[in-house]
Amino acid sequence: MARGFESKDVEFQQAEAGRTGSTRRGLTAEQRAQADEQRTVELSLTRARADLAAAISPAHRQMLERAIAALEAQLAHHA
Repeated sequence: MARGFESKDVEFQQAEAGRTGSTRRGLTAEQRAQADEQRTVELSLTRARADLAAAISPAHRQMLERAIAALEAQLAHHA
């Protein structure tokens, strides 16, 4: 049985959480906050892209495209 996009995403998130857990100890509170914010934006972007793939209404698609552009700009600003 083929695995769905969502199960792969959850698996990726779990792997990332395990991988980044030990490196977070050496970070300052500000660095942890920035990393948390970046991760939140990345997850929001993933969700918006998944929603866009399933969207039918042109108005909904347009809203999601604007949201994706804003999230991508926010990620570029933090990079």
